[in-house]
This record gives sequence, C-alpha cells and structure tokens, in this order.
Amino acid sequence: MARGDVKAPTPALPRRTGGGGKLKGVGIVRDADGVAHVSAVDLNGVMQGLGYCHARDRGLQMLLVRILARGRVCELLSADDQLLDVDRFFRRLNLAGDSAAEIAKLSPRVGSMVDAYCRGANAYWQRHGGPWELRLMGYRPRGDPWTAVDVLMTAKVIGYVGLAATQGEMERLIVEMVQGGVSRERLEELFPGQLGGLDEPLLRKVKLGERVVPEGVSWAAAAVPAMVGSNNWVVAGTRTASGSPILCNDPHLQINRLPAVWYEAALRWGSGDEQHYAMGASVPGLPAVILGRTADLAWGATYAFMDCVDSWVEECRDGKYRRGGQWRKFDARQEIIRRKKKPDVTLTFYENEHGTLDGHPHVPGHYLATRWSCGEGTGAEALDAMAGMMHARSVEGGRALLGRVNNSSWNWVLADRQGNIGYQMSGRMPLRREGWSGLVPVPGWEQANDWRGWVGPDRLPRAMNPAEGFVATANEDLNHLAAEGVRPINLPMSAYRAQRIRGLLGQARGVTAEAMRRMQFDLYSVQAERFMALLRPTLERMPQSRGKRVLLEWDLRYVDRSQGAWVFERFYRELMADVFGQPIIAHLWDHTPAVALHHGNFDRVLLSECSAWFGGRSREQIYRAALEGALAAPPRSWGEARQMPMRHLLFGTKLPRLGKLLRLNRGPVVLNGGRATIHQGQTHAGHGGDVWVGPSWRLVTELATDEIWTTLPGGPSDRPWSRWYASGLRGWARGRYKRVLSK
Repeated sequence: MARGDVKAPTPALPRRTGGGGKLKGVGIVRDADGVAHVSAVDLNGVMQGLGYCHARDRGLQMLLVRILARGRVCELLSADDQLLDVDRFFRRLNLAGDSAAEIAKLSPRVGSMVDAYCRGANAYWQRHGGPWELRLMGYRPRGDPWTAVDVLMTAKVIGYVGLAATQGEMERLIVEMVQGGVSRERLEELFPGQLGGLDEPLLRKVKLGERVVPEGVSWAAAAVPAMVGSNNWVVAGTRTASGSPILCNDPHLQINRLPAVWYEAALRWGSGDEQHYAMGASVPGLPAVILGRTADLAWGATYAFMDCVDSWVEECRDGKYRRGGQWRKFDARQEIIRRKKKPDVTLTFYENEHGTLDGHPHVPGHYLATRWSCGEGTGAEALDAMAGMMHARSVEGGRALLGRVNNSSWNWVLADRQGNIGYQMSGRMPLRREGWSGLVPVPGWEQANDWRGWVGPDRLPRAMNPAEGFVATANEDLNHLAAEGVRPINLPMSAYRAQRIRGLLGQARGVTAEAMRRMQFDLYSVQAERFMALLRPTLERMPQSRGKRVLLEWDLRYVDRSQGAWVFERFYRELMADVFGQPIIAHLWDHTPAVALHHGNFDRVLLSECSAWFGGRSREQIYRAALEGALAAPPRSWGEARQMPMRHLLFGTKLPRLGKLLRLNRGPVVLNGGRATIHQGQTHAGHGGDVWVGPSWRLVTELATDEIWTTLPGGPSDRPWSRWYASGLRGWARGRYKRVLSK
C-alpha cells in the first residue's frame, strides 16, 4: 500500500470460470479471482478435491516440504555440501518417528478424510506428473505417493521450523551469553523473573555443538516460511453496526516468495437442506481449513509463543549419561543420508528422555539434550480437532476442539452466528517443577527437573464473551488469562501491536467490516511513541539539521513516504548497538529474527532510566550518542528501504537468467510498516537469504453474512506462466480485498 489508505473492495459477485479436475463426484471450479471452489456430496469428497487442488496449484510447495522433512534433499535434489546441513537438521528432528502410532490413533472419520485427501493429490500427479522444477532436478512423485505420514510430517515441520525453533534459539543464546561473560544482573534485566534454575558455573561447562537452526537451511526457509508475529481480533455484536460479530486475522510470515504460503479454498458438501460450507486459508499438504469460517463459526490464529522446547545439561562419558550415581546408555539412532554422485553420510543421534543430545557422548563432557513437546504424540489429536471444526457450531464447541490442536502453540479467537466471541490457547505445555520456567537449561541428572505431564487446555489462557466486547491477540504476554500457577509464555513479543489494537477497538462503536479492513493497514507505532516521548527533550537540544526537523515532525507512522520512520530506525539501531555491542547486534539484527521477535526484551532495558547495560552513563547520554549517529546521514524515505522482491520458491535466487526469462520473480513491492505496527513489515538476512515478513493473508468476516474478505500476496497457482501465479499481489499491496462467497 502506497499511502496507508485501504481502497473500497468491489462488491460484485465472483464470476465462475473453468479449471476443475476430473474426480468422480467432485466439482472443482475457480471463481473470478482464481480461488478454488470444491463441492461434493460428503466431506470425504471435498477433501479429495482439496488434495487435487493442492497438488495442481501448490505441488512444488507440498513436495519440497516433504523432501525436506524426510531429510532427503541430498538424495533427491542436490548433494551440495551446504544442503547436507539441511538433511542433518531434519534427520535430527525425526519428524516421522511416531507416524505409525499416530496413524493408528486416527478416528475412522478422520482417517477416511486423510485417505481421501491423499487420493486426490496422487490422482493429479498420476495424471499430470510432478512440478517441472523438481523434474528438472530428477525427481518425480508418481512412484512416491502422498500418504498420511506426509500429512503428519507437514503439520510438524511447519510447527517447528517456522515457529517453535525460535524458542530453542533464544534459550541457546542465553547459554552463549553466560559463556560470553554477561553478568546475572544484566541477564535479569533482559529476562526478568524467568531465570529460575540458572546455574551459571554449570552452563559455562557446556560444550555447544551444532546450531539449533543451521545457517544453511535456506531451502527450509523457502518452503517453510519464517514467522514474526500475527494479529487476530474479534468484535462482539454489541460494538458492530450489524449487531453480529466480526472476526479479523492477519498471520505475519515470510512473504517475499511466490507462490504465497496459504492456499485459499471454499468447500461445500451435502445435499438438499443439509448443505455445509467451510472457506478460508489452507496449508498445502494438510486436509483442513486452518483459518476461516463455516456457516455458524469463524476462527483465526496467532502464534502463542508457549515454551514447548526445553534443554537439559547431560554429563556424558563412554556413550552414557549420569543419573545419580548410575550411568545409562543413550538410545543410538542411525541415519544414512544418500547423496547424488557423492559418498553416503552416516549419522548417529543419541537420545534419552530429554530429547536429542547436541554432542558426542563418547567424548567426556557436558552437553545439551533438547526436546520439543509437540514433536511426539500430537498429530492424530490435532488432525481430529481441525476436522471437527468443519461441523462445530458454537464458540464453546470450537474452543473445546481448538484447545486440542497441539502440534504447536496458538492463540485462537472465535465468533459464532449466535453472537458469542471467545479465545483459547492451544499447545502442549509441559508441567515443570516449581521455580523453573523452562527458559534456561537445568541439570538432567536431577529427577525433579523432568517433565511431569501436560497442562490441559482448560487451564491454558482462555476467555468467553469478555465485558469489553472484543478479544485481541498479537503474540503478547497472555499468562494472566491462564489458571492460577500456569504460565505458558516466557518469551512473548512486545505488547505494542496489542496495545494499539485494543486502543482502537476500545474507542470503536458501530464497527463495520470496512473499518476493520482499514485497521489491518494501520501504520502507527506505539514503540516509536514511547521512545519519542523520552527522546524529544534531548532531540530539541541538538544542533539544527534536516534529520532533526524530520524526526520532530514525524507522525509516528511507517508509511512509504515517511522520512521520520527512516531516521528513527537509524537511531534505534545505533542505540541497540551502543548498549548491547555492535558485533552482537549486527549479527542478531541482520541474520536472525531475534530483534524482530524479542525487541520487547531489549526495549525493557533501553527505556529504563538506568541500567547495568548503560556502563555508568545516563539514558540521556546514550540517547544523544545514538542520535548523533542517526542524524549524520541525509534522511531518506521509508519506502526506499522497503523495496521487497518477490522470488520464486525454489529458483528465485539460484537461476537469475531463467528467472528473468520465465518471469519466476516479480516486484519489487513496497512493504510498509515496522516491527511494532499493526501492519507489520520487517526484514533480515537470516537462513541464507533475505527474509521479508508481513501479512501473509488477511481475513475479515462478519457472521451476519456468508462471505469472507481476503488478500493474498500472490495467487493460487505456483506455475509462473499461469494467470493465477501473482494475480493477488497488486491487490494485497494496495489494500484491495476480494470477496469469497460460500457458493
């Protein structure tokens, strides 16, 4: 969006066009925007059609995720040495390790849906072959059908690589900070009240091996996008013009890729008076509508930042680990990575009840063992819950189902046709001993540090028809909504976006869907407001300059024409580098999502009147030093620095000549917003390439209607020569929503 204004969407009914498959009893058509509409007599039929559409329009995404999750990139695509790290990373996760047990736990109803979905996907590949990109690299899926194992793996890889891995990276960063000499006082300022169980002498003994997420996982980043926050909110009918609830959702993921992450679909099944629909955003590879609505119920999600990843320090020798006065053998899991035209690589992973060891236990020393609670025993229950949403009719029923979606942690907001609104957190929260938040590694040889089971959904944060007439989440601390003694979140994002959303909703009456669409494009920064309130007196005493004038006149909005946003960001980076160290901040800012995700932890220090991190200087002194650096360069517009290229999922940066010839890449597109605006816009150079994060899909729906309003940064198809490859990109950038109808 060029000016922060949302254009009025066209209210015309979608025009049906051709584009269906040839599945018996299943109808598939595209509407005027290319969205797939699938109809059948029963739910199995529409899931078969959804599988067919996913394979047709997003086969590259599905198959690439599968190859990655299996750790078979070197075998099937390329034996590049950097990609060996990718395979090693996924073999360590062992995402399919419990597949047989989970498939056996699927209910007959859900098992039939999964089988139907797989039949649909395989029918397309049998008839048309696999994506040309993978055929070019020597891989064809015809002899390698899509199965229930692949469905379960897809859910896990998205839940871990794009989301939960960031928790593990931050926990590892704390170990590195301890080993780097950062004092307990400084750590407490960054992570107040979260360091219970921290044993600094013990952590200094730990030998750190491989990174949690290797720098070379660029292919994984392409197929499984990075996540940096999300927004969702729901407004009760007491605050809306229609008297019915309105639900809004915009998940923030990596968006500088084509095709887009999500696949929009409208599903309809039944006959006569018993007709049902579900429409919204699906994930290629999964038989479900993940975000969206039915005739009776709407739901949307943000990432909850529940701590589902813990590490323990294990004392090792002779291939064993210590338990009291005894030494026990690790379970050794051997994996063989086949490599094209190169020797095979044999790996051995050592595992115990605390997860996988980061090190070799035959070399005496202290190592970390790490476990992800959602990585085992979760697939069947999560699929069963999402399948149940196709028939759920109330917020209460929806909360009971979504609370069981435990393949990762989520904040769900819901609204129903009866006028109810609600909120439910989901995820597999470990029960830990009192005094240990899970943020720091603890001794593995002490039995008191073992997990003791899981916290039930009814004790996690939740709400029902709150008095204020709305519910909003934006990845902030929601522990106050949990049962007494339950604190699932220890590393939330800052509350800036949530405060802005609640501030706007708290003043609103007679809310309309159009007003909510405009609100999704809000570019005002509460973070900048906080800093500028403290910064202004110092700034006013600075020598006159163009940068000073620009900053003093800034309206605190991150719009493309704004020079104030550009100057403020220079100040903020200078300030971060001064306080926390230039080399550290340069790495965290440019090559990891740490600043994007956890700037609130850093801001806690930077906004303090005094801090151990200030090195004896006053806040005014460090602000003035950062200002001098920021004002030294002539101001530029924010849009100059926000030219986002849209690159092909696989070949966007690898084959530039082919990319230009086949129009694989598009753009650039201006990405407005910042880290703390409702319309989030961030970028860093992590995971092997530029990562741009913003609204990966926008949803606004009013329960008085049978329609959803959406935008998508791309189109339905992954074929570059298709009219649907980037058909929604311009509308997404300019705020032109499309209307998707249930029929």
